[in-house]
Amino acid sequence: MNRIIFTIVLLTVGNTILYGQRLIRGQKGFEVTAGFVSKEQSIHSNFYIQAGMTINGKNGNYQLWSAEYSRRTHEFEGYPIPVETILAEGGYSFSLVGDRAKNISLNLGISGVVGYEIINNSKNTLPNGALIEAEDAFVYGAGGRLSLETYLTDHIVLLVQGRAKAIWGTSAGHFRPAAGIGLRYQF
Repeated sequence: MNRIIFTIVLLTVGNTILYGQRLIRGQKGFEVTAGFVSKEQSIHSNFYIQAGMTINGKNGNYQLWSAEYSRRTHEFEGYPIPVETILAEGGYSFSLVGDRAKNISLNLGISGVVGYEIINNSKNTLPNGALIEAEDAFVYGAGGRLSLETYLTDHIVLLVQGRAKAIWGTSAGHFRPAAGIGLRYQF
């Protein structure tokens, strides 16, 4: 009788694939993402870099708190005008779909942003004498992101995301789409 029970237990355990515990409520993660802001020019002229912390909630949802630096370059009569934005972001991401083992998921995030924007390194004139009327300013707004997230290991998550932010308090463009890739480490 013991042999039969032992054989059944051995077959059951042998056929079960074990996964690490993922998306545990309260689990924290650190993520770094980078990408491009515009497809019109090269990536070194229009990019963003973001570092943030996540705190998992129920059902694969999580809070996101991050800091971001972005740089966009506008042209005026052949002169580049850099626009640098430093933002703090806080929001929530909802799991839309995902597999049962939590290997891959599609998430939709919404957030609020606040920060500061620097136009042309705080200089109001161009080399040709033209005057830039836009000034450095505090900015605020809202953002959304759609991210495809997949576990590479039990602790490392690969992120591919499309994002958009609506920014007010600026004269350098209110709608800012972006796309990027990143990694998250789950503690």
